[in-house]
Amino acid sequence: MINVKGTLAVLTGGGDCPGLNAVLNAVVKAALGHGYQIYGVENGFNGLIKNRMKLLTYDDVSGILPRGGTVLGTTNRDNPFKFAHIEKDGSVTYTDESETIVKNLAKRGIETLIVIGGDGSLAIGAQLSRECGVKVIGVPKTIDNDLPCTERTFGFDTAMAVATEAVDRLHTTAESHHRIMILEVMGRYAGWIALHSGVAGGADVILIPEIPYHLDAVAKKILKRQQEGKMFSIIVVAEGAKPEGGEMTVARIVKDSFEPIRLGGVGNKLAQQLEELTGIEARSTILGYLQRGGSPTAFDRVLCTRYGVAAIEACIAGNFDVMVSLHNDSIGTVPLQEAGGKPRSVTPDNEIVQAARSIGICFGDEE
Repeated sequence: MINVKGTLAVLTGGGDCPGLNAVLNAVVKAALGHGYQIYGVENGFNGLIKNRMKLLTYDDVSGILPRGGTVLGTTNRDNPFKFAHIEKDGSVTYTDESETIVKNLAKRGIETLIVIGGDGSLAIGAQLSRECGVKVIGVPKTIDNDLPCTERTFGFDTAMAVATEAVDRLHTTAESHHRIMILEVMGRYAGWIALHSGVAGGADVILIPEIPYHLDAVAKKILKRQQEGKMFSIIVVAEGAKPEGGEMTVARIVKDSFEPIRLGGVGNKLAQQLEELTGIEARSTILGYLQRGGSPTAFDRVLCTRYGVAAIEACIAGNFDVMVSLHNDSIGTVPLQEAGGKPRSVTPDNEIVQAARSIGICFGDEE
């Protein structure tokens, strides 16, 4: 009879992200290699509530390292502390299902839960730890790169690479048609994707949530380029960018989600405004979910593997209620209760922002 050191469970929560499967690959292989058995939870916290879990083997993670998405499935709606039930009449009621989760974990002898997710999922993990006594280890996931307590979240490098390629491709059509081409990228309230892809792709203007822009300053930059004989301009705008004194552009509201406010459409708005101000034809491309799909980059695959192994090492060491994190290219842990704090934003004095300004990139705040 095989002597099992302990029983773990792993789930992927929130939005999909390149590298989820790479983390799962590392978590499962490291756990099995150290003598643990590990359950995979289907569809995030929903699987914990519905008791949908399966024991994972080496075969379950074979070949998944380069695949996008998550083989376990995910959801960004099922908060166990406010779980939504749709009644026959269409009304919605809410219940606290946290004790259901505790009971389902106990039925299978699961001692530790590994939560791979962003701020919403990690906040729920922290609440399960704090209020229900569940031993939780978090792994930081989001293409936005805005989680506190870590220098890099997995998925960001891949999203940045996709956005940079899009900027490269827009250059050719912008130059051919003498247009203003605007690329709207994700990032919610943090401009990391826009900043990095804009610099890497050679954008002329980068607009991010942390630096409110003046429309006249953007138009002035474009017209100055035209006067210098440069008949096209490239703008990269984060979905959460907003004008000075204005509001972010909200596409829709999704009830019962970790992230109910869905941003989007600022690129189209900018195209119309700038075309009217400058007289130059403007077009907008919203990159959207393309940033979250596909195979992760080599950097993300390595980071995911390091994070996954570190999560199991924390478990072996009895280091619970933590999130694995990256600092100075070394993997460590930070308290889970701090991981869902204030988002890590781009500061106006950021070195990359200053470097971009030095080479003439406009952030819309210069009059």
